[in-house]
Amino acid sequence: MLGVSLNEAAGRTAYLAGFHAAQALIFERHDRVFKKHSSVQGEFARLVKDDPRFDLDLRAFLGRAYNLKAIADYETGAGSHISNEHAAEAVADAVRFVGMLSVFVSESG
Repeated sequence: MLGVSLNEAAGRTAYLAGFHAAQALIFERHDRVFKKHSSVQGEFARLVKDDPRFDLDLRAFLGRAYNLKAIADYETGAGSHISNEHAAEAVADAVRFVGMLSVFVSESG
């Protein structure tokens, strides 16, 4: 994490909070752990695709936030910075995403 700013760390952490919450939902439904980012994102999308509680913004959160994680983990040079606004938005979206998944799991469990 050397050389990663607070904004990059916030973006990465927001994504990982959503990723792990989605993994928990998938485990609750399938009794199975998906580990690959693409597998978790795809299975999550399949599970919530017809649920009206998950608006387009929530459905797109994992893919959008993964881009922030990728910037924090792999990008250097121009374009490798996450602004204060993007970091704050990612954290707020992660709170909403994890909160909705908590409700979704408790209602279906």
